This record gives sequence, C-alpha cells and structure tokens, in this order.
Amino acid sequence: MYVFSATGVAKKDMDGIQMGQEVPFIVYISFKDLFGAEKLCQLYLIRAGFKDIKIEKHKHVSQKLLDDSRVVNADKPLKDALQSGYHIQMFDAH
Repeated sequence: MYVFSATGVAKKDMDGIQMGQEVPFIVYISFKDLFGAEKLCQLYLIRAGFKDIKIEKHKHVSQKLLDDSRVVNADKPLKDALQSGYHIQMFDAH
C-alpha cells in the first residue's frame, strides 16, 4: 500500500472546481510495487477529470500496519483502499 500526495489540474468545470484550477489530493493505492502504484494514482486522477498530475510525496504503508485491525478501522481511507484497491481524497487548498 502506498499513500501519495499529488496535485492535478481540472480539465473542465466540476462541483466547486473551475477548469484550470490546481487541486491537491491524497491518494491511497493498494499495490505492492511503487512504480505501478504511481501509475495507478495518475490514471485514477486522469479518469476523475484531471491532467498534469504531479506526485509530490509518497509513503509506503507497512504490511504490519495493514494487518492491524485497530489501525485499519481507525483510518477510513485506508480501509476503503484495502477493500476497493484505491481511495482518492481531494482538498480545497494546499
């Protein structure tokens, strides 16, 4: 599992976002390989309507934490990513 801090530029107007606006995201990707997880992060953001995706930071989540039900149950985005393969969280500003 990897967690990415990324930004993307809106390709069109969306709910509260104007075309051309840069938007920050935290993206959880349930994938073992960093390269593949980065590409999936970019792909999911492109499919969500963004372009010029920049991955600013990434963090690997250890299997020990993923196996701890207390940690998983306390972190809804992490739990969602484990169940569906990914979770995208958008922020209003940096």
